[in-house]
Order: sequence, then C-alpha cells, then structure tokens
Amino acid sequence: MNQNTVKKELRERLRRERRQKFIESNFNIILKSPEIIAATTIASYISYDIEPSTVEINKAFLKAGKRLLVPRVHGEVLEWIEWDGDEKQLKVTKKLFEPIGKPATDLDSIDVVVVPALHIDQQGYRLGQGGGYYDRALANLPGWKIGLVHAGELSSLSLPREVHDIPVDAAATPSIVVRFKI
Repeated sequence: MNQNTVKKELRERLRRERRQKFIESNFNIILKSPEIIAATTIASYISYDIEPSTVEINKAFLKAGKRLLVPRVHGEVLEWIEWDGDEKQLKVTKKLFEPIGKPATDLDSIDVVVVPALHIDQQGYRLGQGGGYYDRALANLPGWKIGLVHAGELSSLSLPREVHDIPVDAAATPSIVVRFKI
C-alpha cells in the first residue's frame, strides 16, 4: 500500500474518531507561550466544524495588538490576508470561512504560524486534511509553527510521511503545549 493510500485511510479513521469524541475546547494555553507573547505578526486560521477552535485565540491576538493573517485558498496555495476580526470581511467557500482583501506581501514578517491538524506525532509531523496546502505554505513561511489538536490527538506512533511533509515546532491541546526537537 502506498503512502497516499495509508494517509487517506488514516485520515478517514481519525475524522470518525474526532467526530465521536469531539468536545468543544479553547486553546488559550498557547497565549502564554513566549513565542506568542513576543510575536507581532501571527498567521492563524479560521476554524470550522470540529477543527481545533481558533475563535478565542484569534480574538486574543487582536486584543493584544498583534497583526493577524488568515489564509485563503488560491489555486494550489494559501494566500495570507490581514484580518481585523470583522466577520463581515469573510466569505464562505465550501465549508471554509475565507477573508476578503489583498494578499499580504511581507510574509517574511510572520513570527508565529498556527496550524490545524488531525493528529501530530512526537517528531512534530502532522496529518492534515489531505490537500497539502499547509505543507506547501509551511515550506515558505518563517516563524515558530504550532499545530492545534484536540486532547488525545498527539500520537506516540510515527505518522506516515512523505518528502513534502513539514514538521511543526510545537503542538497544543487545550491543556498542554509540547515542543519538539527538530
């Protein structure tokens, strides 16, 4: 069985498990991380459905005076748009909330990238939704990369990976932040 098939089957199982175990939580624990405190520009995402919620942390970033960039799908890549928290500046594309506006051109100013994941292993490799958007983005974004997962979604087993998969520097559940030696 090839890696794509293994990952696809694993994603389907993890999505089912997440749906069965889902408990709405916040990820405010990351707000105490030195990397977040020191950051001036943060790339995050707008969560939907049973993804790890970014509602409270995105509000906290803005309240703390951080510049917040959120993604919009553009072909095969993510564009990063500055967002001020105004929900009227979002459009719904399929099930995603995407910002309206011009893409940021100064991506080298990003200090922190907050990333969604289905599971993250002990080496910092994440299993996402399967589109490859975040792996392509992470390869070109600077800054500390932290993946958000629900409780029980940090894996002691190595996840299947391919050459294009990019590890994160840390993972957060609602109760802990784990840093990886990369």
